[in-house]
Amino acid sequence: MTRTTVPPVACVGEARLTAGFAEFGRLDLPAHEEVHGPLGPMEPADLLRLAEGAQLRGRGGAGFPFARKLRAVLESGERQDLSAVVVVNATEGEPASWKDKVLLTRAPHLILDGAALAAYALDADEIIVGVADDGVGRDSLTEALQERRMPVPTSIVTVPHRFISGEGGALVNGINGLPHIPPGTKRRSSDSGVGGLPTLLSNAETYAQLAVAARLGPYEYAALGTDDEPGTVLLTVTGAARRAAVVECAAGTPLREILDLCEAPDGPGVLTGGYHGKWITQEAADRAGISRAGLAAVGGTLGAGIIVPLGADTCPLGETAQVVRYLAGESAGQCGPCRMGLPDLARAVDLAVSGSAPVEVVRAAAGDVKGRGACSHPDGTARFALSAMEVFAEDLRLHTTGEGCGRRVGGVLGLPGAPDPNPQRLTLDWSRCDGHGLCAHVVPDFIRLDANGYPAFPPTPVPTWLRDGALKAVKVCPALALRLTRAE
Repeated sequence: MTRTTVPPVACVGEARLTAGFAEFGRLDLPAHEEVHGPLGPMEPADLLRLAEGAQLRGRGGAGFPFARKLRAVLESGERQDLSAVVVVNATEGEPASWKDKVLLTRAPHLILDGAALAAYALDADEIIVGVADDGVGRDSLTEALQERRMPVPTSIVTVPHRFISGEGGALVNGINGLPHIPPGTKRRSSDSGVGGLPTLLSNAETYAQLAVAARLGPYEYAALGTDDEPGTVLLTVTGAARRAAVVECAAGTPLREILDLCEAPDGPGVLTGGYHGKWITQEAADRAGISRAGLAAVGGTLGAGIIVPLGADTCPLGETAQVVRYLAGESAGQCGPCRMGLPDLARAVDLAVSGSAPVEVVRAAAGDVKGRGACSHPDGTARFALSAMEVFAEDLRLHTTGEGCGRRVGGVLGLPGAPDPNPQRLTLDWSRCDGHGLCAHVVPDFIRLDANGYPAFPPTPVPTWLRDGALKAVKVCPALALRLTRAE
């Protein structure tokens, strides 16, 4: 599936967000009103009661209670005597996620309904919808805005399709004309967001869920789902699934039912929550329910609603190493844990997967970044890497002994772009190396000096973002001992 090909949609049980898709494909305004019915504005107190009664939480990954966000913006605006801004985060920078793109392309009016409800309740000055520059959904959203009248001026802002560009602070920075990266210091958008104004920032699905809840009311909304997590969930199911799809289901639906619907084969494990998520075993997947609590009970996480099963012939550790290298390359580069720690973590994972180092090197590298970043990127990357080391411990043992797990690395986790057409590996002519150490100074993120002062590096291909540094290391080697050759 390419970055611009939206997957098909499926539903288990009653359709809410995906209602009308089978009949209309994309719901224009008349179809939207026919399927969902009218929706009027709500006063702040009423919208707060609705969000609290429906226990609505953000669907972008963090799961923060929407009512608390709404109340924080209301109180901040009153305290500072400032107007508010409503921001819809539809950037979906996570490469493995497609649910927001499905809503943009097929149900844009649900997203706009929710944003309009929030803007009216907050007496906001404007609504801004952030979308990625991959082109998916922007035309549909533009058409939807032309079909209706919004309560306040509404605009679309395009941001780079990068992993970190989907982070809330990065989106606010981009709207404010700054680089599309998370701010170097943590700050609450409810106090100072777009233009320094109190800003309600939430995910596209969250606003769509708000629009559904407003029509149904909290009690009917809770007729589906669990007591603690009412309503439905949108999932992106890809990986080895023969029928990759965005699936709507009630919270609490067995994960096994979703995997069977998408014809996912049994394999070594299932990634839950995406690149900042956690791996679970096949046995755990058979016991899990689709909810934050249900997945956490088996060691997984709902995250942004991403489910990626692996096939029986796929090497989970090799796939993990690819993603950790990608995440290291997606660093904003503005704090030590990202700029230095994540490349070190990627190197540690490479070493462990290649059998060149024990798993302790991964744990140590992950420990160096956890809880220290300016945003959640280092923590999420460390969680993903450590989860793989734990869930696939037996595979890791086989890699460590040099036998390998016998499975292939096929790039099934949805990494953007084509595989590296010219993978290259560093080699060392030990008969020439005099241990000058210059190479380690040039590219310390890949080459280290061992206890005897000689260069040490993983036998895996050099990550693309370190390729220039590796080439420079080759050129500065006084003994001409270092080579950069094609990795077979």
